[in-house]
Amino acid sequence: MSVQGVFNTTGLKQTADLTKLSFASMITRLMPNGTAPLFALTSYLPSETAVQPEHGYFAKSALFPYVVLNGAIDAVVTSWTVDSTESIVPGMILRVSNTTAENVLVEAVISDTVIQVRRAFGGTAAAAADNIVAYMVGNAYEEASIRPIPLNITPRRITNLTQIFRNSWAISDTVRATQVIAGDTTEAESRQDCAAMHAQSVEAALFFGKKYSGVRNGQPIRSMDGLVSTISDLNNYPSSYTVPNVWTAGATTNFTQLEGFLDPVFNQTTDPKVANERVLFVGGRARSVLNNIGRLNSTYYMENGETSFGLQFATFKTSRGTFRMVEHPLFNSNPAWSATAVAVDLSSIRLAYLNGRQTQNKEFNSDGKVAQDFGVDAVGGTLTTECTLLVKNPPANAIITNLTAAAAG
Repeated sequence: MSVQGVFNTTGLKQTADLTKLSFASMITRLMPNGTAPLFALTSYLPSETAVQPEHGYFAKSALFPYVVLNGAIDAVVTSWTVDSTESIVPGMILRVSNTTAENVLVEAVISDTVIQVRRAFGGTAAAAADNIVAYMVGNAYEEASIRPIPLNITPRRITNLTQIFRNSWAISDTVRATQVIAGDTTEAESRQDCAAMHAQSVEAALFFGKKYSGVRNGQPIRSMDGLVSTISDLNNYPSSYTVPNVWTAGATTNFTQLEGFLDPVFNQTTDPKVANERVLFVGGRARSVLNNIGRLNSTYYMENGETSFGLQFATFKTSRGTFRMVEHPLFNSNPAWSATAVAVDLSSIRLAYLNGRQTQNKEFNSDGKVAQDFGVDAVGGTLTTECTLLVKNPPANAIITNLTAAAAG
């Protein structure tokens, strides 16, 4: 139970009768394994400094040119109508997804939707095609050719907003002077509680925050997009993506379906050294389903482990990569979240702190901190952090919801 305001002797008496004499010497803290595991992990990652409340980055994606045929063509026609010629230049070779896997050479770009091609290039066989895709498989130019038309990759601007997190603690000087027989001093306990709640506040926003800018009490107020919002927004993806990496499981999920949900995260690489590794944060229900999928599939196994700072995880592998699964207590606080799994590429995320606004601790009436009493017979303090989350490679992450039951297959 949490109580607003200054902690006084009334609360002391109501707190499990701390004045009784037959109790263990420490208060049992019912804290799940790692109440803020993602926030903890970010301390091992590089951070950034924001110089404005709106902070972001520019991103470029690898260009894989292709065209989509608009309608049917026979095996002879050389003037093709396509959906767009935006990334096509003369000299490109396109592989047509028709029955013969025909290669064609782009001779000219006539308009925004028409290209002129040389059919059956390189000894391939021409064939009819209808509303299919032709992908670039290189380019070829004649001797003494003129300089090719340049292609430029336009960077995308992606931003987030810094969010101010604040948590306070306070106890009356009477409580401060009262001797207790369980736990640390009431002052130390209050500090620990405040720090835990502060970390949990940041942690919740890292997952479930939504970007907002407005006014409260006549002053600006902002909140940031968390992982779920960022991964769910197709605007954060390269133009080649038609849907974000957000999947809803059916009544049952088998191993083949699980791979289908998770494997797309390996299509994009942030750090080549960990290209095939992800952390999978799960709720209790999701973890149970994934464990049961493992029992029903002989090629899928779990191996328990622990980080150097005590974060427990289970490792499982798919055909394309390794996932370190961490059961997240925040997900278990909500029945809907308990069936959720969020795959995170740690190398793609950064916390950006507004300049000078990394977690600050300001106390009043505390020995050695501030001399004045501020007119109150109490001691206390406030933790303040202003930061935002950057997800620099959203397609390297994924969300699965509604993990309900496991199935073989």
